[in-house]
Amino acid sequence: MSGMTFADRVQRVSPSATLAISNKAASLEADGVDVVDLSVGEPDFDTPQAITEAGKRAMDAGKTGYTPSNGIPHLREAIAEKLAGDGLDQYGPGNVVVTPGAKQALFEVFQVLVEEGNEVVLLDPAWVSYEAMAKLAGGDLKRLDTAQYDFRLEDALGDLAGLVTDETDLLVVNSPGNPHGAVYADAALEGVRDLAVDHDVTVVADEIYEEITYDDVSPTSIGSLSGMRERTITVNGFSKAYAMTGWRLGYFAAPEDVVAQAGKVHSHSVSCATNFVQHAGVEALESVDAEVTEMVAAFEQRRDLLVEEFRERGVDVVEPQGAFYLMLPVDEDDQAWCDEAIGEAHVATVPGSAFGTPGYARLSYANSTDRLREAIRRLDEHDLL
Repeated sequence: MSGMTFADRVQRVSPSATLAISNKAASLEADGVDVVDLSVGEPDFDTPQAITEAGKRAMDAGKTGYTPSNGIPHLREAIAEKLAGDGLDQYGPGNVVVTPGAKQALFEVFQVLVEEGNEVVLLDPAWVSYEAMAKLAGGDLKRLDTAQYDFRLEDALGDLAGLVTDETDLLVVNSPGNPHGAVYADAALEGVRDLAVDHDVTVVADEIYEEITYDDVSPTSIGSLSGMRERTITVNGFSKAYAMTGWRLGYFAAPEDVVAQAGKVHSHSVSCATNFVQHAGVEALESVDAEVTEMVAAFEQRRDLLVEEFRERGVDVVEPQGAFYLMLPVDEDDQAWCDEAIGEAHVATVPGSAFGTPGYARLSYANSTDRLREAIRRLDEHDLL
């Protein structure tokens, strides 16, 4: 023991459940165990070659020093143009902050908007780090259970109206969502808009999976709705759509006063995103489309495979319309189920309770069809389905 005293804000949070499972899988694999890892939220595709080549060219051209803290002008311009195409024409280059990953963007936004005692509303199941970020900033959580409505937010608006009040400071909307893969309908987003306007609530729109949708579903950015232009912060990044997880490149777009305040957190922490990575990001936005389309088509085939295989075994699952996750109903003690799945069947999953929704396990289908079939075979063989 070091004898050091630790800050309360750090002791409020637990380690990331998703990373903990991933580390356990890696430990088993190091011991020679063949683990089918369905815990990782990472595309199993290489970064498109055009992006990689752009990064190399930038390094060769000496783009290895600091950049302007909020990002190189070319990338911020490209992001603003992309957002305008999504109906978010309120964001110019000056409204954009480029960050080392979308997670850093979210962290900075929480630090700027949440202080001790502020009320933050999450839509469960919710990505594990929202809770941690809110608690690190001193926020108090309220949580809406959408699992009882098969993750259809439009059916849960009555419950949400009972949670959101004049005391609510921040509401997080993640669509397409992690861990449920739901894409919220326009009716749901309009309901959120009405509550946000009525109670003067700021909305953080996490749209990191925006490019990954199925069945001709097209997600709507809540910031494009009437009344939301000045009360929405839009967060996105390059990790999921462009298979750039290790490159660490994300961004948020917000009103000027938010950008000004966030700039303090940004400049005093990470300084800037990596120079040559930002140049690769420009290439991604301006020239990479076919690879994204191919990747999404592969994810859709895998989703269809899992849904069919589970239903053939009498397991009814909600079919995701986006991202690359599926929520599998399991035992009430989902942690014990996941422990048995990895310990006995050697299939790594994440307990739903980590996302605020016990009784489920999150499966990532960012894996080959052969490995997905093997995972189902193992779970079935060990009576876990």
